[in-house]
Amino acid sequence: MLSVVALYYFAPISDPRTIRDPLFAFCERRGIKGTLLLATEGVNGTIAGTRAALEEVVAYIRSWDGFAAMEVKYSHADAMPFGKLKVRLKREIVTMGVEGIDPRSDVGHYVEPADWNALISDPETIVIDTRNNFEVQAGTFVRAINPETVSFRQFPAWFDAEADKLRAEGKSPKFAMFCTGGIRCEKATAYVRAQGFDEVYHLKGGILKYLEEVPPAESRWQGNCYVFDERELIGHGLELRKGTSA
Repeated sequence: MLSVVALYYFAPISDPRTIRDPLFAFCERRGIKGTLLLATEGVNGTIAGTRAALEEVVAYIRSWDGFAAMEVKYSHADAMPFGKLKVRLKREIVTMGVEGIDPRSDVGHYVEPADWNALISDPETIVIDTRNNFEVQAGTFVRAINPETVSFRQFPAWFDAEADKLRAEGKSPKFAMFCTGGIRCEKATAYVRAQGFDEVYHLKGGILKYLEEVPPAESRWQGNCYVFDERELIGHGLELRKGTSA
């Protein structure tokens, strides 16, 4: 059985071009496949291989200046879920397309999976799924709003319209936001806070961490979680649910 690791971290990289080839070579020598994105704001990706090889890659990235605190999420796969290894240079490690949004300087409050149910059960909390519409169709949290976006670039415009309605009603609510692994919420909550809202929360470790830690009997999650590899769908305990949507 192979392992899969999802990782991201916001930390400055002065010149991603200088580490792209060494990172590719390090992964290639260990039989790693999947995709890693590099930008001046950090690293993001999902890769697969043996658990030992993945741990070596994680240790290698953590050895970079400023990356020691990077957290990762492991899961398993019955077969290699990626066709090849890609290490790409990008302007952003998750593309929102809004200048000046920096999760390193301002971001929402992290909520542990064990505390998430209480937050989203509060009727005063607006729960927002920051993923794309086709991902939401596979599963989401109870009470979550689906912005029905096709790409993450559309999230700011959607939120701006919702924020205008809230301001017109004189409301300043709590927001609870979530995504697959946490990276989109880093930028989404930073954006929402930049619009003047203070009570902004997001699920630490994303849906994957919640499904890993919260027992099904206590879960507020409905359906499965879409992942961007050949596994397609996973459920509680990070079990494979390929070919199903509920």
